[in-house]
Amino acid sequence: MYAIVEIAGQQFKVEKDQKVFVNRLQTEEGKKVSFDNVLLIGDGDNVTVGAPAIDGAQVGAKVVKHLKGDKVIVFKKKRRKGYRVKNGHRQALSEIVIENIVASGAKKAAPAKKETKKAAPKAETKKAAPKKSTAKADDLKKIEGAGPKAAEALVNAGLDTFAKVAKATPEELSTILTEASSRLAHLVTETWPKQAGLAAEGKWDELKELQDRLDGGIEK
Repeated sequence: MYAIVEIAGQQFKVEKDQKVFVNRLQTEEGKKVSFDNVLLIGDGDNVTVGAPAIDGAQVGAKVVKHLKGDKVIVFKKKRRKGYRVKNGHRQALSEIVIENIVASGAKKAAPAKKETKKAAPKAETKKAAPKKSTAKADDLKKIEGAGPKAAEALVNAGLDTFAKVAKATPEELSTILTEASSRLAHLVTETWPKQAGLAAEGKWDELKELQDRLDGGIEK
């Protein structure tokens, strides 16, 4: 039996006992993890295709270790501008081993029930509408590793300023990104609170020095 499953924003064809290298997961080494965004399952001549995911299907795995991939050289040049920048990058990865593939019947976490509030009776006199906050959100894209989608997810979660991000833990930030989109689950948020703290205090030179030391979102 094999399956095609989405893990940390990438799609993989996996089988039982297979080792797979995926974008860095927040799960600790030795812990088990499951993925329920299963797009296809094949068992002999029987092939089940999801629309887009198969309801009740799940792939179980165990995190073996965290590591870094091979160095990739990134070279940027602008013609007739005298601009040349050469950087190296090593992608943060996790090695996992597939333990089982469940075709149906996997239990998913039930979504939290929202309390329904009864509509208050309309008053005869109209009350003044509450004034909207005029506070401007910070540009969270200045945090190394936080692109437009990640910044949008943080703002939607209420973390719209550097000061608020600085008070959050890397685990809380990772949870927000994962719940927003599986394509953001691979982002390494280990240094985001520290970066945000420097930005909130206006220490831009220190922030730049820190970001120059980062490799795959991790401080060297």
